Amino acid sequence: MSADGDEAPKKAAIVGVVGRTNAGKSTLVNALVGEKVSIVSPVEQTTRNTVRGIVSDPRGQLVLVDTPGLHKAVGPLGRLLNGMARASSAGVDILCVVFDASHAPQLEDEGWMARVAREKPARCVFVLNQCDKSPVFETMYRDSWTAAGGGSGLIPVWTRVSALTGEGLPSLADVLFEMAEVGPALFDDDIVTDYPRKLAIADVVREKLLSKLFQEVPHEIGVAVKDIAERKDGWEVSVTIYVNKPSQKGMVIGTGGKTLKYARKAAEPELSEMFGVKVRLELWVKVEPHWMKNDRLLAEMGYQGALV
Repeated sequence: MSADGDEAPKKAAIVGVVGRTNAGKSTLVNALVGEKVSIVSPVEQTTRNTVRGIVSDPRGQLVLVDTPGLHKAVGPLGRLLNGMARASSAGVDILCVVFDASHAPQLEDEGWMARVAREKPARCVFVLNQCDKSPVFETMYRDSWTAAGGGSGLIPVWTRVSALTGEGLPSLADVLFEMAEVGPALFDDDIVTDYPRKLAIADVVREKLLSKLFQEVPHEIGVAVKDIAERKDGWEVSVTIYVNKPSQKGMVIGTGGKTLKYARKAAEPELSEMFGVKVRLELWVKVEPHWMKNDRLLAEMGYQGALV
């Protein structure tokens, strides 16, 4: 309430959540939203698309743009994801750079700092994540910021959080709302994400597969939702899982279909809860050599162009 008893004007901001891959960006976005809007996995490059999570409270609305993590790119898809990560920092109201403070700064962390120092965004927050672990390398991150040219006019707000335990999240939300400007909400208050449902379904299936697959296979899996048949008793969803080599097909299916069955059984209840309808999945594995160079498939998976 304002001094005269009127309700304080509401604020709104688009927040670009960026940083190195596996810094905990998706976990942070999910924690701030209060619901799962972005998949989480210890495998690098888990987030491949730009996902918007929406935080609405009495102060206003924050639209959190979760992005692919910056990493050492290998192949055309890796370069595409890095391009998406860099582009995501443009046109946002607040830039939120997430660092895994339980590890010393890496090259990609220093790269984000150099970019911030060079471009000098008007509103910037440096989030030291995973501060529930020990040790915390805060001093090294601050020294890296100084070495990158920090302190020459731009002073980002530093915050310490643990997206996993919730430590520091209320303070981070306070900082973001303080930086936000007065303005109308971009979405209805009951919406937590505007992520296309085909991409959301594909992401959940891929998350379940990532939990069972190791080595090079997770990075060479593409998941595309081919069809959603809406029936009275629920949705029947046809999903194709692309791999590059015949040997990978067997690994994704698993002995006796074990891995594929696990992914379906784990994904279906989560998707049913997410969409409020019964979801039944049909999963197919297809060998498509060099699918990561196929523009049509990349567009179908939402990595470039329009979703088809």
